[in-house]
Amino acid sequence: MEVEATKKEELVPIFIMGKRYEVPASLTIQKAMEYAGYQLIRGCGCRGGICGACGTVYRFPGTYKIEVGLACQTVVEPNMYLTQIPFFPATKSVYEMEKITPSVETLVKHYPELLRCLQCNTCTKSCPMDIEVMDYIAAGMRGDIARLAELSFDCVMCGLCTSRCPAELCQYNIAILGRRLYGKYVAPRAEHLASMVQEVEKGKYEQMLRGLMDTDEETLKNLYTSREIEPEQADENWTPKDKTYL
Repeated sequence: MEVEATKKEELVPIFIMGKRYEVPASLTIQKAMEYAGYQLIRGCGCRGGICGACGTVYRFPGTYKIEVGLACQTVVEPNMYLTQIPFFPATKSVYEMEKITPSVETLVKHYPELLRCLQCNTCTKSCPMDIEVMDYIAAGMRGDIARLAELSFDCVMCGLCTSRCPAELCQYNIAILGRRLYGKYVAPRAEHLASMVQEVEKGKYEQMLRGLMDTDEETLKNLYTSREIEPEQADENWTPKDKTYL
């Protein structure tokens, strides 16, 4: 029986550095650039939407609007005009965690532009991770460090919010400072972790670790595969507030 040939995948036109290329419609921007013959040696990152290294700006003919996204996530569309911004320079303050406090004064001292925020929401509209960027900046302006940390937790540091901000804020670096302040001064201390650290420092596990280091590879493999594994338990009441912020 004769089998009908698979239909050829649809090709769409995109423009890279002003030159037109025909690429499969199913590809992401990153894969489309490689399909077009470009070798990506910087700005590739994780290729999975985690690191934020592949920030991209693009436009379509006949519209004034600037679109943004991560090249590893965004699927090509016909007549995209692409510009890569793998690194966006932004203000980054230097501070010592032991000498600062979790307050709006700390945020403003290190990032005074925070108070210039217009609440225009351009940053939120630019975020490829669907983070409420404007809301966490507003929380920072109120000195609500916990809320700032909670809302910015999923930030991948791509810089797209900063590249579009008319008030010239560096939202993601403000968020990092907020999360650091939360982790050091606001988050509840884990008592079991403190006791475990004490046991480690007293050398409780030294003999056991030494025994493992002196064990042959095959025995280590058997120990690993036969280890006791705790079953996963889904918690329907889990919320992002249950995360431990770093």
